[in-house]
Amino acid sequence: MQTTQYLAEIMKELNRTIDAIADEEAEKLVSGILESKKIFVAGAGRSGFMAKSFVMRMVHMGLDAYVIGETVTPHFEKEDLLIIGSGSGETKSLVSIAEKAKVLEGTVAIATIFPQSTIGKLADFTIKLPGSPKDRSEDDYTTIQPMGSLFEQTLLLFYDAVILRFMEKKGLNSETMFGRHANLE
Repeated sequence: MQTTQYLAEIMKELNRTIDAIADEEAEKLVSGILESKKIFVAGAGRSGFMAKSFVMRMVHMGLDAYVIGETVTPHFEKEDLLIIGSGSGETKSLVSIAEKAKVLEGTVAIATIFPQSTIGKLADFTIKLPGSPKDRSEDDYTTIQPMGSLFEQTLLLFYDAVILRFMEKKGLNSETMFGRHANLE
């Protein structure tokens, strides 16, 4: 198969993910963002890169949004929202972060393949995303892609869709967001 044929197959897989995501779960996340004082996002590995991308767009919208683990990340409080992206919902460092957020009486959300995971059970709300887990023994979603690629791509696109929905609700557009784009580059 040629590279562009692989790309076409990846796009078909991503298109199939749309029907597997519940609108009501997505809307809870949008509402959670709107109601929060600060938003913190976490993920490990490639899911962590998706988290950083999501936070960047929220900052462009003027939100107090932070990536967990950065040196400039402030303290977490009761009125804050923690969003975790984790295919398994079992990554030890992310479980610890979710547990700490609950102790601090904040709100926890997770986007995951497994809503019944450890983090899913800790979360105030979950968003089930399709994807193929690293442990193929529990795989019921087929993909040609390696490891967690389908989940990670779906996570990025889902986060971008959340941004668009938030922009709609707040009357924002790309021009207003560019006003908050980094300018010391």
